[in-house]
Amino acid sequence: MAQKGIREYDAKRMLARAIGEYSGGRFAFDDRLVLVTPETDLARLGKDHPWLRTEKLVVKPDQLFGKRGKNNLLLLDADLRAAVAWIGERMGKEVTIEGAGGKTTGVLTHFLIEPFAPHDAEYYLAFTSSRDADTIHFSPQGGVDIESVWNTVVSIEVPVLTDPAEVDVASKLPDIPEKETVAAFVQALYRIYVDYHFTYLEFNPIAFSRGRLLPLDTVAKLDDTAAFQCADKWGPIEFPRPFGRAMTKEEAYVESLDAKTGASLKLTLLNPDGRVWLLVAGGGASVIYADTVVDLGFGKELANYGEYSGDPSTELTYEYTKTLLDLMTRKPDPQGRPKYLLIGGGIANFTDVAKTFTGIIHALEEYKDKLRKNHVKIYVRRGGPNYEEGLENMRRLGERIGVPLEVYGPETHMTRIVSLALEEAQR
Repeated sequence: MAQKGIREYDAKRMLARAIGEYSGGRFAFDDRLVLVTPETDLARLGKDHPWLRTEKLVVKPDQLFGKRGKNNLLLLDADLRAAVAWIGERMGKEVTIEGAGGKTTGVLTHFLIEPFAPHDAEYYLAFTSSRDADTIHFSPQGGVDIESVWNTVVSIEVPVLTDPAEVDVASKLPDIPEKETVAAFVQALYRIYVDYHFTYLEFNPIAFSRGRLLPLDTVAKLDDTAAFQCADKWGPIEFPRPFGRAMTKEEAYVESLDAKTGASLKLTLLNPDGRVWLLVAGGGASVIYADTVVDLGFGKELANYGEYSGDPSTELTYEYTKTLLDLMTRKPDPQGRPKYLLIGGGIANFTDVAKTFTGIIHALEEYKDKLRKNHVKIYVRRGGPNYEEGLENMRRLGERIGVPLEVYGPETHMTRIVSLALEEAQR
């Protein structure tokens, strides 16, 4: 399960669309939401969204970070003129956010505008997922650092494959006003959580006013591997990068390649000076390889994270590999130590190993001089359709280009090449 954060705007948009259906028409959310980006014409906001001219408003950055109030990045009970001025002063500005994980510096680019909602009470509500169960967390003390009052949180475990409609919420909640209404609401939200493949959904607070529950601050993550089956439910969706994590030119290029194909091409540069580079087929395999590198004590040397999967064309695989090799060979290790390229993956179901390896081999041949200059050692492990041909082509490549290259098939454990490479690195 791949967990990726989404904007508060998208989370609330989806929930507003779904809550009526999943509650049998009992509940509704206000779907008046505006996402302001660098391309938004602030002067036209009132014309494009007339309700902005008549409502009191809440404005806040929408870039996957919390503690916005504590960082003076929350505007409450404002009119449109004040909201536009507030956004205009902050758009494109670099700020440093202080949160539970420390300080993060980044540029403000996206803001959420929604109606200001006076309310009577604030609750905490969250849904989380683990391997064996989902958990519903509820506290009558919302709107604070929930960790400081965690003893007030009630946690309801829901084992995997349990029918969401049969979860007993009411008997587990503390005594609160209109407890049955709140329980029915929580149960409807949990049904959405499951059907929409959320992996994390938190409201702190969720407000209660005149018999209505209103999600105020919302944090959400989706299982992005469910994108195909949930396309109609999610609608247009973006998985933004974490705040403060600017995209490199190479990452942007791979993203542009990914957008041109039904296959998957992903690249995240972790440490351009690292000596361990991954060229891995498959999203699950990429996680396992990265975890193995870290488990073996080489986390600080891990240069990148990413994947190619879904049977990409030879040309796309070549472009992806070339991008990675360019990063890897820009400068040798200052101490003259070898670098390691791990070309790995599981046993493919439908990806043509020989075809994708043709693209990889083309790129490796093109970079052979730089590979030798950087003392690169290559370890290959792969299985799947036409893997014998692909592995044989790899063996011949090593002989041609004069780069140390070891090749293994499906008889070898998937991550064995990681330990082989790193054992050599420790000598």
